[in-house]
Amino acid sequence: MVKIKLGYAPTRRSIFSAPDAVKYRGLTRQRLEELGVEFVDIDDINEEGLLYDENDRLKIVEKFKREKIDGLFLPHCNFGTEYLCARLAKDMNVPVLLWGPLDERPEPNGVRLRDTQCGLFATGKVLRRFQVPFTYMTNCRLSDPVFERGIRDFLAVCNIVKTFRNIRILQIAPRPYDFWTTMCNEGELLEKFNIQLSPIPMPELMDAVKAAKEEGTEVQKVVAYCREKMEIKVKDDELENVAALKVGMSNLIKKYGCNAAAIQCWNALQSELGIMPCAANALLNDEGIPVVCETDIHGAITALLVEAAGMGETRSFFADWTIRHPDIENGELLQHCGPWPISIAKEKAQLTYPLAFDHPGSLTAEARHGDVTLCRFDGDNGEYSMLLGNAKGVEGPRCMGTYLWIEVENIKRLEAKVVEGPYIHHCVGIHKNVVPVLYEACKYIGVKPDLYDPIEEEVKAYLRGE
Repeated sequence: MVKIKLGYAPTRRSIFSAPDAVKYRGLTRQRLEELGVEFVDIDDINEEGLLYDENDRLKIVEKFKREKIDGLFLPHCNFGTEYLCARLAKDMNVPVLLWGPLDERPEPNGVRLRDTQCGLFATGKVLRRFQVPFTYMTNCRLSDPVFERGIRDFLAVCNIVKTFRNIRILQIAPRPYDFWTTMCNEGELLEKFNIQLSPIPMPELMDAVKAAKEEGTEVQKVVAYCREKMEIKVKDDELENVAALKVGMSNLIKKYGCNAAAIQCWNALQSELGIMPCAANALLNDEGIPVVCETDIHGAITALLVEAAGMGETRSFFADWTIRHPDIENGELLQHCGPWPISIAKEKAQLTYPLAFDHPGSLTAEARHGDVTLCRFDGDNGEYSMLLGNAKGVEGPRCMGTYLWIEVENIKRLEAKVVEGPYIHHCVGIHKNVVPVLYEACKYIGVKPDLYDPIEEEVKAYLRGE
């Protein structure tokens, strides 16, 4: 289960009703509890449990850092104290959610108790002065559906940012010589984003596979799982090698403290082990540990971000853009040799041979249809962006490997985006619309969002709560 912890720091300003601010602090807290949100409050900082004093703010910073919050929620229970919100947000350096409950009708004598919206305008401006990126959830009632949607989307944004700031990728051997497209700048990734690589040579992987076979227990569990879940069309010793490769990679990922891997699929692996790594990759992908092909480091980064955006509700898949659909004008084939998680397949996966190689170890299965998000983090010449958009699964000819025919709004526009770059023929998909949360997360991670359809205003409208 994905766990995201918010720092809950409701705020008020002295010239507006303190009792009403306290009231809405409690109501907002109650609503978060109803939604199952994990949060740290400031009730022990002062009697009101509200942010309005600088000395209290310093105590809040200390508490939130100690609790290692993943995001900061600043409900304006009346006008709020904008400069304390900005100072707190600057010190915490986590995603910030700005919101306030809709005001009631003014009193018969003309008195207004909270002026929440006015305070939100003020805090937004001061956050900009402090150069603190923030997410705004529209001024609404706690019972409005847009409140729940906004909170859940913000949790996903926090999960993306938390993941991005803690990426360490196991690089298994250098990229294949022929794949110049998957070269990356390791030093720049570290300097810009703190993305760390843990490179190992192919012989170290072989040692891990050998150790897994000698231990035996975990390998046999994987063999049994494959026999139950897949249609096996390879020899027993080849299946054992698939299982041992999965266990070996898993152990190396743990050893080096990584959360994803990128492997040189061919040709050294085949001369050493006699199999393709696709099915072993698929087994790890199904556990939420992305393993991507052809030592595509940027692809591994993409997979981690998409998995984070999905909040564990479904698995992602690493694909090639390959050919146009023979019958559907805006159709395209997403395919790879067989590394997709079997949990997204619409049929029982076959453990068999791939399209372009003579060695066994790949899966063949069509992915289920439905709406998907397609994404690619990439960069060159010192600039990085994230290609984003939607598609839907459609019918198409039978293929080998793991595959899905999809339809987009305008394939020529998408094609030009990929060719003109900085993207390549690889992308990551997921059966969920996570375009808005990935778009929003870009402001926190220093990456430019790049929508392949002209839907930016629609995405912004969704994020505004429309």
